[in-house]
Amino acid sequence: MPLPLVAVVGRPNVGKSTLFNKLAGKRISIVEDTPGVTRDRIYTKCEWRSREFMVVDTGGIEPASDDIIMSQMRRQAELAIERADVIVLVTDIRCGVTATDSEVASILLKSGKPVVLAVNKCDTIGEPPMELYEFYNLGLGDPFPISSQHGHGTGDLLDEVFKYFPDDKIADYEDDYIKVAVIGKPNAGKSSLINHIAGEERVIVSNIAGTTRDATDTIIENEKGKFVFIDTAGIRKKSKVNEKIEHYSVLRAYMAVDRADVCIIMIDATEGFTEQDSKIAGYAHEQGKASIVAVNKWDAIEKNDKTMQEFQTKLENDFSFMSYVPFVFISAKTGQRVNKLFEMIKLVNEHNSMRISTGMLNDVLAYATTRVQPPSDKGRRLKIYYMTQPSTKPPTFVTFVNRADLFHFSYQRYLENQIRGTFGLTGTPVKFIVRERGEGK
Repeated sequence: MPLPLVAVVGRPNVGKSTLFNKLAGKRISIVEDTPGVTRDRIYTKCEWRSREFMVVDTGGIEPASDDIIMSQMRRQAELAIERADVIVLVTDIRCGVTATDSEVASILLKSGKPVVLAVNKCDTIGEPPMELYEFYNLGLGDPFPISSQHGHGTGDLLDEVFKYFPDDKIADYEDDYIKVAVIGKPNAGKSSLINHIAGEERVIVSNIAGTTRDATDTIIENEKGKFVFIDTAGIRKKSKVNEKIEHYSVLRAYMAVDRADVCIIMIDATEGFTEQDSKIAGYAHEQGKASIVAVNKWDAIEKNDKTMQEFQTKLENDFSFMSYVPFVFISAKTGQRVNKLFEMIKLVNEHNSMRISTGMLNDVLAYATTRVQPPSDKGRRLKIYYMTQPSTKPPTFVTFVNRADLFHFSYQRYLENQIRGTFGLTGTPVKFIVRERGEGK
């Protein structure tokens, strides 16, 4: 099911971005003592008590401001509130309860969403300051004293947030459904593809980029199996993401990838491969998802008997960072080769879930190391004792070696190619984990 979404909101300059960075464990949001620095929603995946969730940082809310930038920031925050499962309202103990805090609290109470009140800048350890009790006047229950700069109190805050997460034991679809996220730039034909597959106008289709705002699920059952197609809003270059509601569409697209078993990366054949396509595909690759590149609008291309091969050769070069990905040339408008997608979805999903026995893996390892000796440095040669596969989605291989620093990336790539040559693993990334083991152990 989708990851729980936590929105961090509040008036400007109370420390929302500092708290966001602390929860993320890295500096993502820009932090500066100037109101309005965070103008867009910024998001990241976090984990607490073995449960993953998404956190959205928002620009400060100024309910009464007529400033154009402030009003856009207010709308951004309102959109985050609409979609959130839990809202964290951040206030500042040094300023006390302000009129803006009261207005923001009133907006949150009307939303009907669970709200957790964080009182920031309680930087001293020990008994909370007396000023904390003033925040009960906001009507949001117990205030949690925190220091976003030092991390004090954030554990108690997250424990409270955790209480409101949806039950993760409830699956949104049965295990025999393959969840497929259709991702790509705006106007690449994602909605048209799903409409053709569904045989009806299931998703609004328009040649105006950005029509699809949310991720929309379409269930398909046919002779090929059971599928859930997740249509997503197109992902633009960050410099072009300036429309008020589009930032959230990007988040929804990334969350759809997180939910999916397979990603179909839509490429517009009339435009060819772009830098933005590589970023979209890169996210699916980083998340370990099985992937297919669907080259859409193939019917609009003038071609001869060599056009497809030449186009694929160029794409293979463009997608060199995903050398495992298969290509399908389709037309969502006419239905050309769309049926082939189902067979490919099943294949890449099976390979993404493939488990290889330790015995078979080590047979491949023995052959590979005999054919090409492991690298050496200053008289010390890499020894690979054995290899095993602890997990799938993506297939993950743990190799036990004498010295991890000798296990160069180039030799890992060589072993990966040997494994792929034996077992296929079409459409799925693989992950290597190197464990160092002393020779006497």
